[in-house]
Amino acid sequence: MDQPDELRQIRLFHKALADVNRLRIVQRLAHGPASVTELIDHVGLSQPLVSWHLGRLRAAGLVATRRNGRETVCSLRPEAFAESAARERSVLGFGLSGRTS
Repeated sequence: MDQPDELRQIRLFHKALADVNRLRIVQRLAHGPASVTELIDHVGLSQPLVSWHLGRLRAAGLVATRRNGRETVCSLRPEAFAESAARERSVLGFGLSGRTS
């Protein structure tokens, strides 16, 4: 059975955060933007692995990237957490009656 797009988006967001290395990248980016090289040093993974993890975080809307010369600089999108929580409440039907339990 095909899942509705809204449920896929919720799954994508949570799956992006279901990996310790991606959580370590998010944790580092919570302190400010970082180049891919800095993230490699922080998590201790190879460049291809860090780039792969960043791709998952970007697909989930958690990370934005920009080029600075030859380097890629990554930033956390903190608003993504609030957007995801609002989407989940709406799609899953929480808070529609004003009650949380």
